[in-house]
Amino acid sequence: MEAIRPVPRTLLKDRAYEAIRDAIVAGEIEPGAVVRDAELAERLGLSRAPVREAFSRLVDDGLLESKPQSYTRVTPLVAADVRDAAAVVGALHELVTRVAVPRLAAAHLTAMRAANERFADAVRAGDVEAALRADDELHDVLVRVSGNRAAAATVARYTPLIRRLERQRFGEGGNCRSAGLHERLIEACAAGDVDGAVLVTVEIWRGLEELAD
Repeated sequence: MEAIRPVPRTLLKDRAYEAIRDAIVAGEIEPGAVVRDAELAERLGLSRAPVREAFSRLVDDGLLESKPQSYTRVTPLVAADVRDAAAVVGALHELVTRVAVPRLAAAHLTAMRAANERFADAVRAGDVEAALRADDELHDVLVRVSGNRAAAATVARYTPLIRRLERQRFGEGGNCRSAGLHERLIEACAAGDVDGAVLVTVEIWRGLEELAD
């Protein structure tokens, strides 16, 4: 498990959370797998306390499920749960896009174009992890520029649930979303076309809801 590795002893609970979350999203810890705090603490080079805190957060995120005094395990991939998460995250991306577009500077557009280039390169190379990472980086520009911390926190919380399904579908031979959609989004942003950017955003996230179906 490449995502499960020792972490620096700073912000231990956050590091534990991120490492375990990323391993679940990447499929290194499979749906239905039982996870044990002692085992993961040893692999991460941590005490059990930050791992337990990470488990609690991951239960709230919908990536783990727990039965007291019995088990903690990775949740199965449930299409309805992913569809609900995609609907919420998509709505928030529409919100931040509407707020962010009038505030975008040239540097923001440059960052979005660079992220889309990385996305397209990763898709061509069949590198799903790099493609999803670049996709996050592109959309995160709009989230950050909007300045909406509540939206940012909710997007960060529920996006991994969606990414887990995306990664599985792509691994089964599905296709990553087109870089062309990102190009249309960036063009609308560059033109200051708020409504056009929102429409492309709706199209992007509607595709993710359909992926869950």
